[in-house]
Amino acid sequence: MDSRAAVETAEALSVSFAALAVVLREAVEAPDPCADPLHRRSELALQTLAAVARGEAKMAALKVQAVADYDDAAQALAGPATSPEDNTGQEMAVVAEVACVLTVSERSAGALLAEAHQLTTRLPLTFSALQAGTISWQHARIMVDETVNLDPAGAQALEAHFLDPHVVNPARGPAGELIPGRFRHKARTWRERHHPVSIEKRHIKSAADRRLEYAPDRDGMAWLSAYLPADQAAAIWNRTTTAARALQGPHEDRNLSQLRADTAATWLLGGTGDQTDMDGGSVAAGVPSPRAQVLITVPVMALLGQTDEPAMLDGYGPIPPSMARHLIADGAESFHRVLIDPRDGAPLEIGRTSYRLTKAQRQWLRLRDGKCPFPGCSNHSLDNEADHLLAWAKGGSTGISNLGQPCRKHHRLRHITGWKPTTATKNEPPSWISPTGRHYQSEHPDWEPPQWPKPWPDDPVSEPQPSGLPLPGNELPDCGLPSDDIVPDEALPDGPMPEDPYPNWDFTAHSTVRPPAPSDASAK
Repeated sequence: MDSRAAVETAEALSVSFAALAVVLREAVEAPDPCADPLHRRSELALQTLAAVARGEAKMAALKVQAVADYDDAAQALAGPATSPEDNTGQEMAVVAEVACVLTVSERSAGALLAEAHQLTTRLPLTFSALQAGTISWQHARIMVDETVNLDPAGAQALEAHFLDPHVVNPARGPAGELIPGRFRHKARTWRERHHPVSIEKRHIKSAADRRLEYAPDRDGMAWLSAYLPADQAAAIWNRTTTAARALQGPHEDRNLSQLRADTAATWLLGGTGDQTDMDGGSVAAGVPSPRAQVLITVPVMALLGQTDEPAMLDGYGPIPPSMARHLIADGAESFHRVLIDPRDGAPLEIGRTSYRLTKAQRQWLRLRDGKCPFPGCSNHSLDNEADHLLAWAKGGSTGISNLGQPCRKHHRLRHITGWKPTTATKNEPPSWISPTGRHYQSEHPDWEPPQWPKPWPDDPVSEPQPSGLPLPGNELPDCGLPSDDIVPDEALPDGPMPEDPYPNWDFTAHSTVRPPAPSDASAK
C-alpha cells in the first residue's frame, strides 16, 4: 500500500465512525415487536462498547506502526550520525516532528517512539494481539514497561506466558480480560519469579534507594511519599487501615481515606489527645495502635534457605525469601501448613460441615483469591467478607469451593442487585454474571510448581525420577549408597528423639505475621 492509499484509508475510517453512530441511533429507534425495546437498547449499547474497544486497540496498533515507520525512514534519510551530537540532533528532530503532528508534548512523543520501537522489534506477540484488538493499548504499554530491562529471551518468555496458550504453564485466562492494573500486577509477579537475577540481589540494590519525598500541591495541600521495603510499607498500610476502620461509626463523618491520612499524620507527629483533624475533630484520642497483620506465602525450601524462590506478600506480590524469613522469625504468631499439588502449585481443598468459617479457612480464602474476586477489583482489605455462594440455608456447604471473599462494596452489590457469583473451585475464585446475562471471569491466580534445591555436584543421579525409584537403565551404583548405620548406637543420646513440631509440612508454609509493636521509647 502506497502512502496516498494509506492516508485515504485512514480518512475513510474517520468517516466510518460517523456513519456507525448514525446506524446505531437508527437501530435503537427502529421498532421491533419481537424484542423488549429497553433490553434491545441496552444490549446494542454494550455490543457497541465492546466493538469500539477492539477498534481503539486496532487504531493504536496502526498508530504504532506509523510511528515506527516514520522513525526508520527519518533515520535512513538523515544518514549515519558523524558524532554523538549529530546523533542527538537527529533524535530530537524526530521527536519534535511526531510531537507536532500528534499535538502532544515532546516527552510524550519520545515515550511513544520508544514504545513503538519495542513493540515492532522485540514484542511480536504483543503487537499482533494489539492489531487483533484482543488487548488494549494500556496492556501493550504495560508489556513494554515490564520487559524493558529484560534480555530478548526473557522478554519473549514473558509475553509468551500471557499471549501464547501453547507454552508450558500459560497464564490462566486471556490477558485482555484483565483490567490494566491487574495485568501489570500479574506481569510483574511473573517477571519477579523468572528474572535471571535473583530477587535477593535486586532487592539489595533497590533498598539502597529508599527515601521519603515531599511535594507541595495546590490549595494548601502537599504529598508525602515513602519508598520502602515492601514488608515495611505493607505493614504500615495495614496497620493504618485497621486503625482507621476502628474509628468508623455512625457519628464519624470522615471516609476511610480521610481517616487513614489523619491517623498517619497523628502517629508521625506524635500527637496527643488534643490534636484535631482537618474538620476540627479529635484524632489521637480515639486512634488505636494495633499491631499490623501481614500475610505471607513462602515455599518451604525457600524458608529453609535451599532455593531463591520468591515468597508472596499479600497485597503486594513477590518478595525476597530472606525478607520472608526475617518476618517469620521476628513476628510470626501463627502458621498454617498448606498442602499443594506438586504438579501445578495449587493448594488442595479443605472443608467444614458447620456454617461459620474457621480462622484457617478465612486465611485460605485469602491465599486462593489474593483479593476481592470481583473482576477488576484490587481490594486486599483485611476485612473482606466471607460469602456462601450457595446459601447455607439452601444446602450450601462451608467448603472452599462454595466460598468467596468479596469486599464490602461487591458483597453488597451481590445482595441488592442482579449481579450473581458462579461456583468456585478449590484453586479458582468464582466468576460473575451481570444482570444482562453476560459472564465475566474473575482473575485466576497463576500457580506454579515449587522449585527444588539443585543437586549436589557429586550426585550420582543426573535427573530425579518422578516415582522416587530408579528406573531400568538408571539404577544407582551398588557402592553409591551409604550404610544406614552412619552413627554407632552407643554414640546416640539415651533419651527419645524430640517430636517434630511441624510433621505435615509439604512444599508451602502460609504465615500470618505481626511485626513487633513499637517500644514505649519509640512511641514517645
